[in-house]
Amino acid sequence: METLKIGFIGAGFISKFQVRAMTQLNNAEVTGVYALAGAEELQAYAQEHGVGECTVYGSIKELCEHSDAVALYIPNFARIEVMEEIVDAVKGGAELKGVICEKPLARTVEEANRLVELAKEAGLATSYHENQIYMKSIHNALNQLSPVQKAMGPMALARSSEEHAGPHEPWFWDPTRQGGGVLADMGCHSIAVSWFVLTPYGKPVDFLQPVSVSADISLLKWGSPANRQKLLDRTGVDYSKTPAEDFCTGIVTFKNPETSQLVKGQFTNSWMYDKQGLRLLMEGLGPGYTFEVNTLRSPLEVFIGDEAAEAVADAESALEKATASRGLLAVQPNEADLYGYVDETKATAEAFLAGKEPLLNWDFGLEITKLIQASYMAAERGVTIDLTDAKVQKELKTFRSLVSQGKGGELFYK
Repeated sequence: METLKIGFIGAGFISKFQVRAMTQLNNAEVTGVYALAGAEELQAYAQEHGVGECTVYGSIKELCEHSDAVALYIPNFARIEVMEEIVDAVKGGAELKGVICEKPLARTVEEANRLVELAKEAGLATSYHENQIYMKSIHNALNQLSPVQKAMGPMALARSSEEHAGPHEPWFWDPTRQGGGVLADMGCHSIAVSWFVLTPYGKPVDFLQPVSVSADISLLKWGSPANRQKLLDRTGVDYSKTPAEDFCTGIVTFKNPETSQLVKGQFTNSWMYDKQGLRLLMEGLGPGYTFEVNTLRSPLEVFIGDEAAEAVADAESALEKATASRGLLAVQPNEADLYGYVDETKATAEAFLAGKEPLLNWDFGLEITKLIQASYMAAERGVTIDLTDAKVQKELKTFRSLVSQGKGGELFYK
């Protein structure tokens, strides 16, 4: 079978998680890596797990020259500069089939538009890696309910949430570098999944038209003096000066262009879920039917007592973002597959090798960025944002939230 040779740009947490996912694929390999730090460690990890040579390259140009596609697994603030180097490499003769970007596509609509323009300038197919839309549980539920949808009508309400105790890397906590707080970091997941779940079966992912957004953002845990100090000591980010929200919730209203029916996607996200670890909770409700996904319901549980816990060095060996290594723990035997990472890379490889774009491309990522920024706008102004208003659409093109500007204190410390 032909394999897609993917060059990784970045060697942090998401790169390692992607390597874990690729151990379960036969149509993709890690051909190389370029990173400011951790490249040799990722190379060793990839080689140990048999997913490619993962040659360490000294420049993005070299990486592009030895890859079929490249993946942007780098911080949000670095993406435009790196993408410009990729375009230069393609213009210089690198024969790339496509480029991948981890969610969210960008920090602002302006940046997202620039990334889309750069990819088109280079003639590259694009893949927007929103792993949760590729979750088998979501697709299985929609497949199972497809005949019910045809008989009863499509879903009218979707609820999606992602919660854990907070990100790994310091830059994620810094709203000026990340582009916001938990809404920018994880709201993109929940909004995208809700949109996908509400879409009538068999229709394109952007079939439903977003018409309005309401949202609330708050700083509930990490704004207290004690927790601000913990965060400062651990990450160097000072939430007394540049805070970001650790909780968000909101509703996106979509319109079916064929029937004019309005449907609702509700999202909730937090960095204050101090329980077993990462929890994804998703629901779809239609007339006479429903489905629910909860990733903390696992077929495997383990119990570790206080005395035995001294032997456990890594709480995340049980579950991503786990905050405890003792007690009753939910253990997911295959997190990379559960969360959709395996299928998103498989679909990307299949599409790029066929000269096509996968289910989700950067145009979709741009639309998600618009909805994230509209959510910040709604939260700041305390109103429902009308996405059909031409004035609002114009404002969104250059909008930067107060949180991303480092002015979140104006919202949270009144």
